[in-house]
Formats: sequence, C-alpha cells, structure tokens
Amino acid sequence: MRECVASLQKPTQYLGAEWGRVAKDPQSVRLRVALAFPDLYEVGMSYVGGRILYEAVNRQDGLAAERVFTPSDEAAAMLRGQGLPLCTLESDTPLAACDVLAFHLTHELCYTNVLYMLDLAGLAFRAADRGEDAPLVIAGGGCAFNAEPVAPFFDAMVIGDGEQALVDILRAVEAAKGQGMARRELLTRLTAIQGVYIPAFFDVGPDGGPRPLVPGYDTVEKAIVADLDAAPFPTCQIVPFAQSVHDRLAVEIARGCTRGCRFCHAGMIYRPVRERSLDGLEKLVTEGLNRTGYEELSFLSLSTGDFSALESLFARSIDRCRRDQVAVSLPSLRAGTLSDAILSMMAGIRRTGATMAPEAATQRLRDVINKGITEDDILDHASRLFAHGWQQVKLYFMIGLPTETDEDVEGIFHLAKKVLAAAPPGTKRLQVTAAISPFVPKPHTPFQWEAQIGLEAIRERVARLRELFATDRRLTLRWHEPEMSFLEGVFSRAGRELAPLIEAAYREGALFCSWVDRFDLAPWRRLFEAAGLDPARWLAARDPDAPLPWDHLSCGVTPGYLRREREKALRGAATADCRYGDCSGCGVCSFEGRKSGLDPAGQGDIRPRLNRAAREHDLVAAPPAPPREDLTRKEAHLRVWFSKVGSAVYLSQLELTRLFERALRRGGLKPSFSAGYHPLPQLSFGRALPVGVASRAEWLAIFLRQPVTPREFAERLNPNLPEGMAVLGVEPLAPGRKVAQPAIETFGLTVPEACAEACLEAWRAFADAASFPVTWESKKGPRSLDARPLVAAVSILEPAMVRFTCTFTETYVSPLRLVEAVCPGLVRGSYELTKVGVAYADGTAAFPPTMNQN
Repeated sequence: MRECVASLQKPTQYLGAEWGRVAKDPQSVRLRVALAFPDLYEVGMSYVGGRILYEAVNRQDGLAAERVFTPSDEAAAMLRGQGLPLCTLESDTPLAACDVLAFHLTHELCYTNVLYMLDLAGLAFRAADRGEDAPLVIAGGGCAFNAEPVAPFFDAMVIGDGEQALVDILRAVEAAKGQGMARRELLTRLTAIQGVYIPAFFDVGPDGGPRPLVPGYDTVEKAIVADLDAAPFPTCQIVPFAQSVHDRLAVEIARGCTRGCRFCHAGMIYRPVRERSLDGLEKLVTEGLNRTGYEELSFLSLSTGDFSALESLFARSIDRCRRDQVAVSLPSLRAGTLSDAILSMMAGIRRTGATMAPEAATQRLRDVINKGITEDDILDHASRLFAHGWQQVKLYFMIGLPTETDEDVEGIFHLAKKVLAAAPPGTKRLQVTAAISPFVPKPHTPFQWEAQIGLEAIRERVARLRELFATDRRLTLRWHEPEMSFLEGVFSRAGRELAPLIEAAYREGALFCSWVDRFDLAPWRRLFEAAGLDPARWLAARDPDAPLPWDHLSCGVTPGYLRREREKALRGAATADCRYGDCSGCGVCSFEGRKSGLDPAGQGDIRPRLNRAAREHDLVAAPPAPPREDLTRKEAHLRVWFSKVGSAVYLSQLELTRLFERALRRGGLKPSFSAGYHPLPQLSFGRALPVGVASRAEWLAIFLRQPVTPREFAERLNPNLPEGMAVLGVEPLAPGRKVAQPAIETFGLTVPEACAEACLEAWRAFADAASFPVTWESKKGPRSLDARPLVAAVSILEPAMVRFTCTFTETYVSPLRLVEAVCPGLVRGSYELTKVGVAYADGTAAFPPTMNQN
C-alpha cells in the first residue's frame, strides 16, 4: 500500500515509520500478528490497550506485532481500484499473509468496520468459511465479554487482560505451524489458556442461553494480570506524525475499580483494583517522557482520583513537568478525590481541562447507582478548582437511569447552576458544560436486566434540558446522539441472532457508526424490519431468572452479587468500596480463604494491590515550586539544515513542527518559548515544501534558552529524528529575529523510464517557451499565473532526470504543480522530486554554508 500513499490526503497515517515503532528483521520473525483497530488511525493510536499489546508481543523473540487501522474511504477506494489488499503498517504485509489477526473491540458500533477490514483483506467473514491457511482471527477488549453478535466471525476471543493471554495464543499458533496441526486441534488446545473463548465450541440453546458443545468447556473465566508491575508497559511509545485524538503520553497507573457504580461495565469486568507501584510509575513517567518527547502526560485508570498514593505520584512527577512545560491531565474524576496539594501542583504548570462525573444530579438517583458522592462533594470540588485558577469545568451525566424522574432530569440544570455559583465573583471566561449520555444497560452489571428508554424519551429529555440551559450563556449542553445509544443498546445485550443483520448492514454501507457525521439509523431500521425483528426486544427489561447470551463468559463477579446489587439499587442502599473496607462478596478475589473461579491453581493471588492501606488525602505536601524559569530567554540562535527523504517526504508542515518539538525534548534541547497563555517553541521554518517532495536542503531557525554548540546540537538531535530525516549542518545566527531568506531553489526531477522521453521533450518545450500559464483551484476559486519567468534555468540530465531552478518573488508556483503542469501524464507517486540546493537572491549558495561546528 505504501507505493500509493502519495495520492492520499493524510499519507503519514499509512507509512508505519513513526518514532518508537518496532521494525523487526523479517528473517528473525517466525510468527506475525496484526493488531487491528476497527476505526481510523487517529482514534486507534489513542488506545492504550493496543500500545500495551504491541509492547507485550514485540518483547518476545520470534514474534512480531504490527498495526493496522480501518482505512479512510479514499484509501479503501484506492486499494479496491488497484486490486491491493489491506496491509500492516510496519512491514506492509497483507493481513491474509499474517498468522494471527487480532481485533480490538472497544465498543459495539465498530462491528461493521470489522467486516470492512476482513473484506479489504480478502478474508471470509465467518470463521467457518475460512480455510486452514487463513490467519487465526481473534478479538479482545471490553466488548468481548459479550460480543455474541459478532461471535461467528471470530475463531477465538480473549476476555480479560490480554498481555499474557495473547502471547500464549501466539506461541500455541507457532507450535501448531511447526507441527502441521489442523485448525480444529489448535482451537482445542487454545481452550487451555485462561481467558480464551472459542465461539465455535458453543451454540445457542432453545432458551436463548449458551449451550456448550465440548465436554468440560462450559464456562470461560477471564484472564487476569495479578500484578501490574510484572506486566509489560511501553515507555518508548509510538509517536504519531499525524495528530491523534489523545496526543500525549498515557501511563496506566492502575487497573480495575471497586467503587461499585451499578451502571459501570468496566468497573465490574476489570476487578480487582491493581495499582502500579510508585517506583515503577516514576520509572515509566521518566522514561516515557524522555523517549517520546510528549508535552502532555496523562495518568490513566478507571478512577484516577482513587489511586491510593496520588499525592505522592504527583510529588514525584511535578518537578520534571514544571521544568519542561509538560501538562498533566487526568481523566474524568469523581468529586472530592483531588486534594488541595494536587490542585496546587497542577495549577503551577500548563493546565488541561477539568472534568467531574456526577452521573446523576440528585442524591436519590446517585444512591440508586451507588455513586458514593454528595452534592456538597461536587460543589466543594468545583469551588477548589475555581480557586486554583480553573475557569471551565465539564460535568458528565447520564439520562434514562433506572427509576429516573423528571426531577432527576431537571436536576442536571440546577446542579450546573450551583457549580457556576461556586466560582468566585468576577471569574473571567467562566463556563460550565454538561455532557449528557443516554444510559445503556451493559452485561455483567447489576443493571443488565433493566430496560433502556426509547428514542422519543431520550429526545424529550434532551429538549427539556436544552430549553433550561439556553437561559444562561455561561452554561453549555452537549449530548450523545440518541440514535447511536439506541443501536449500542441493541447490540450490547444481543446474541448471535444479529450476526446476519450486521453482515447485511455492512453490505448496505453502514460504516464508522461511532462517528456522528457517518451514522444513519435508517438502514438499520430497514434491515430489522426486513428480517421481521423488533429492536425493542433487546432494549426491554429482562427476567433476572432467564438465561442471558453471555452466561458462559465470567468476569469473576458472580450472578448472585449482581442480583443483590440490583435489589439494593431499587432500595437506594449503598455498597462501600471494598478496597479499604470489608469484602463486598463479588467473588473476584482469592485471598484470605476466598475462592475465585479466576484462580484455578489456587494460588490465592487475586486481590487488591494498593500502594497505601488508606488513601492519601492532603497527607503529602506539594513540593515547593522551583524558581520560575524564564522560558522566553534566548541564549542561542541557530539555523538547522536537514534532509527530508524517503517516508519523511509525506510530512506536512504542521506535522514537521510537532515532530521537531518532540525530537528536541527527546534530545534534551531546550527551546525558547513564546510569551502568553499557551507558550509555543520559537521555531521558524523556510518556505513550506509541498507534501510528497523530498529535500536535501531544508532549514529551520530556532532560539534556545540554554547555550549549545552547533556540533553538540546536531549530535543530540540527530538520533532523535525519524527515518528519512537527518541534520546536515548547524550554523549560528545573530541574536535578532531576522534570518536571511534563500530566494532560489533548485529541484531534481526523476521520471519513470516508460515516459522519460515524452517528459524530457515537454521540459525542452517549456525551456523554449516565452510563457507558460499554470491554472489551479484554490480555496478562493480558480487561480492562474505565468510560471515561465519564475524558472531561471532548466537542465536535461539523461536519461530520465531534469533539474530546474525556481526564483521566488511575491508570486509563487508550487514545484509539484509545475511538474504536473509541464508533464500532465505523470501520476503522483510515480516520479521523484527533490530539492537539491538553495541560494540567496544574488546567487550565493545558502547551503552548504561555512559553518562553525565547535
């Protein structure tokens, strides 16, 4: 696919040459797995689970994990048009040639994208239709705990933690290849790996529940990593060229949550709480920032504010973040979990947004869902955020929760008003945003039997809130599309009966259903009607005594516990967090005499792992802020000459700017920053090069706040640039901002031999012409100019090379546009255009200059 990226709008998403990616010697690879994320690159590259699995596999000798994402419409059309298969990024290996194809199932609306990727790979949708030579197609992720609607498409699934389970699967496949083992026998062997679910070994019984087909294989217990410190986590994470949705260093500080929110799927399936140690996290943060160069750090877990030693973690990290202008962000927080010490530390560096998740606006409903916070907690938390300088706060709520009333819905507005009132008088740019999502009952939760409200009910609630929020411009309402929640609700609790409907929806063009601008419920409704199915069947309340499609998949939490929690919800009774108190009896743990189905070896190892026996809260004082460094200080001014060839030619100017900032951080080079609310490194580039054009004479000017010799600068930056880029030389500049600008650029053009003669003749005609109009479409409409006066010289270099020199004035024509205007038959990507020299207006060569490298 790489040979075709030149014609794509976002070519860097298809290169696989990013900083931090693993490129193994093909001769050393005995088995290759494609980690497939069924959404666009910018979404998939934000998924920390994928990064963890990438690290876990690539640490293993002989195994290679490579990435593949759902291509854009444009890229998919190109593949189909040229008869090319979907390939991995790292080695451009067709998916059908991989040994294992492993999908991440993070939400139900990605299911048709899975079929899309299988189709582009040339693989049959259903596991039963794939031959012995096809890759093993597997899946994991949160949805795997009930992915029955897509179960027929997979050979195997992993429920639970995947780090070790995936490696074990790959080793089993490697052994099977060596032994010439039949696929059925391999699947049978995989059942011995904890967490591995083989859909073909179950059927649907007459009561709608699962029916086992293999004796002794009745229930699948989730895979679990008992100690996160012993598990792999990447420090040299892949740093995308293109911006991802969450473009930062994400460090998982803990896994699991026992707060016991009764709506929360993740809070049930990922128990127990397992925190990484402070020493381990300090190493991950230090190495991660050093090796990636990210300017933002995120502490990630299901309930980050509940990390038992959060103050200590911040205290260990804050000096580094202050010195290097690294922002710290936290996921949506439970009110009251951030101490003043943490808020003080966060306020001293670049701020990110502040979020809270009350989920319900009235105390009665918060008790129903076991949220465990009061209104006073929420308002106190908001007040402290405002006091520490935050001006914008976002609140997350759900509508349609069990037992919800009109008072509960309108309470969202009233609570948002109270949060506004918690701000000190005169707070500028004050804004409170309420984000609303319809409640979807999820499997393995106490609310798995509850009904989901219909579309009209959701719309009525949103309309009521829109009217209320319109009364105050400082309040903003955001809401999740009701139609998306409707479909999510159907598939979250459905069984295999909907697999044919997913296939039909894919063939109807239903793709990227989690994207608002792509989602359309109408074709889904037509398909349900054509199949004689009513979606309301899957949204209705369930009989707690009736079988469920996921009864054979165990997250360790017992059905009895879920029923007890449902009964307590209807009474508004609370259940305390068991991590610091008494056991709640959920069935997950296996220590102090408890027996868990997740611990078949009886090791008594599955238990909460905390840094502190009791949660820190204002127990650790914020370290004193170091003397504020003048980030605008200028101690050195340098011009850096660099090459941009190979895969780097597809970098845009915006991507190049972000790349250099992070490369500077990796090299320990400290740029000067601009003043203002959002300081930026003081970098300035020469004339932007069109995407797809190579250069051996690019430059940028940079101010540094610490002195460094040109030689040292090059030695520190060069190892931190991605492939295709290299520092060619560094020259000191005068302290002022003015930088001498080259006005003449020379380009070398190499064309395919098949059309070389025609292209050279066209360039000869261009050289002899008195004028040469070039016309193109711009954002402001058609544009045209005479390009001939801008080209000072044309040299024909046999057999297939042209060299031409452009002089830039106030009028300018892109060299790429000029080439394709002179030779209109050239196809983008079939030729090479390289900038080979630059000069000043008087003809003096600008590169290579006479440089002092000492």
